Amino acid sequence: MSDFTLTTPVAFIVFNRPDTTAKVFAEIAKARPLKLLVVGDGPRLNRPGEAERVAQTRTIIDRVNWPCEVLTNFSDINLGCRKRVSSGIDWVFEQVEEAIILEDDCLPDPTFFRFCEEMLALYRHDQRIGMISGDNFQFGRRYGLDSYYFSKFVHIWGWASWRSRWQGSYDESLQHWPLIRDSGRLSDLVVDDDEVSYWEEVFENVYKGRINTWDYQWVFANWLAGRNAVIPSKNLVSNIGFGIGATHTLSESPLADLPVSPMAFPMIHPLAFVRNREADRYFHANYIQISSLRKVLITFKRKIKELLSRSE
Repeated sequence: MSDFTLTTPVAFIVFNRPDTTAKVFAEIAKARPLKLLVVGDGPRLNRPGEAERVAQTRTIIDRVNWPCEVLTNFSDINLGCRKRVSSGIDWVFEQVEEAIILEDDCLPDPTFFRFCEEMLALYRHDQRIGMISGDNFQFGRRYGLDSYYFSKFVHIWGWASWRSRWQGSYDESLQHWPLIRDSGRLSDLVVDDDEVSYWEEVFENVYKGRINTWDYQWVFANWLAGRNAVIPSKNLVSNIGFGIGATHTLSESPLADLPVSPMAFPMIHPLAFVRNREADRYFHANYIQISSLRKVLITFKRKIKELLSRSE
């Protein structure tokens, strides 16, 4: 890695966790980006001590001690995950043409930055690619010797993309969802028929505002545009934010704290642009379906517990 100099801007999304933020910042500092864009949400008024944690988290950026242009986009009020992350990325791509994006709990391997930069350059003008991910959720499964594969899933725990993909494509409100839903065209986007019902429920809940997140809209935007993601053959980013203190990643998950492995360079590129359906099916069956079942069981147990407490 000593012969690599990072030139791609890095966007860093932070909130109220100085501990994980400091760990991720330390890895960014090793990469020494020339431009760092920091997005931060404001504290929630009903959370005692959160204003102090938000302020403490933001001071970590003061540790930049290398030649670097630092831009900040801090909200005074709490916008929530959905609006703060989406508006923050809007701001990022108003400033730069392309960026590597990390949240405050996504701890990258040092080779993540070079992987993203090389992939951004290689696929900059290829509209079949919507983003570059640093995540691999195949749990050690490999599909040949290639350094990466193409997937319909957009894993965003450490990723990179271009202004040309985000602007005019991403829509936080999912305004096109009713047309896709009512015309029965979702299966054309999902492709795999056994997944349609799951994604129909997800997009409907996002559209109705029942899910306070920003990332499902990014999935929808890429599928609507017919784009795929680049997925590394090794996991390059570990989510260290599960558990107490997290906003959304509160429960146990097989994806929590996954180990990372360095990417080898020069990379081995796929011979053809073909989506890896086997890898996508594996991810759906071994994470999405299992996670959905886990949520159903948790809800069922909670309702049983409530009924039993009422009968006592």
